[in-house]
Amino acid sequence: MQAGPTPKDAIPYGNNAKAGRYLNTGKAKIYYEIYGKGKPVVVLHGGIVGSTQEMGQFIDSLSKMYQVIAVSTRGHGKSEMGSEEPSYERKAADINAILSTVTKDSVTVLGFSDGAYTGYFLAAMHPEKVKKLIAIGAGEWKQGFRTFNNRREVLFQLDSLYFKQQLALSPQPERFDEWLGTLNKYYSSLNIGKEIFGKIQCPSLIIAGEKDQNAPLETVLAAYKMIPNSQLSIIPNAPHPAFLVNFSAVWASMPPFLEK
Repeated sequence: MQAGPTPKDAIPYGNNAKAGRYLNTGKAKIYYEIYGKGKPVVVLHGGIVGSTQEMGQFIDSLSKMYQVIAVSTRGHGKSEMGSEEPSYERKAADINAILSTVTKDSVTVLGFSDGAYTGYFLAAMHPEKVKKLIAIGAGEWKQGFRTFNNRREVLFQLDSLYFKQQLALSPQPERFDEWLGTLNKYYSSLNIGKEIFGKIQCPSLIIAGEKDQNAPLETVLAAYKMIPNSQLSIIPNAPHPAFLVNFSAVWASMPPFLEK
């Protein structure tokens, strides 16, 4: 979620008619925005409580040097939920379809949390499409390590204004509760380990907050060890959305990796 008030002159990432486009990737229209020029970088936000808006500092910084493709993954922002299980395989297929439309180049993927897992699956399933991967707040996932019971009333207690804004963007707000239930079931059934991480061939930078409550440090270290060509950056004393509390530290790890 967006941290603090948004400046009046800020670009409305995730709801910018000047930059926004849609692609029907298979029973769902997926919304994405394009900023800047240069080699393509895909930016993927977090899940459920995430949106393209939260990635604004990354888009601001990256679009000065790169073409940024910022995707609202299915069920988030202005993207439809579709009729299929919102799996990481499905989300990776959505991103792959957008890439086939936007660029002939292989891309760098920057993902946070849910977006990082989508990045892992995209790199594993389509290695020819991903030349570098930056994953923030996403480690090994063992079934049952977290309880998923996301409900409207709980989420609205966290940040009522934010979710009202997101539902106002949604093309299918009447399906919000159905979508949450589907996600709870899917996330509760997941195991993500060597089968996926071992297939990632591209250079990968794994970033996490030292005190990440959603991707505990030991799970991040496990993923780092399973990904063949990986680097690790731990942000001291930072929580799950490390870049929202210490963007400068997160960003400091990125240019050397991107430019190498």
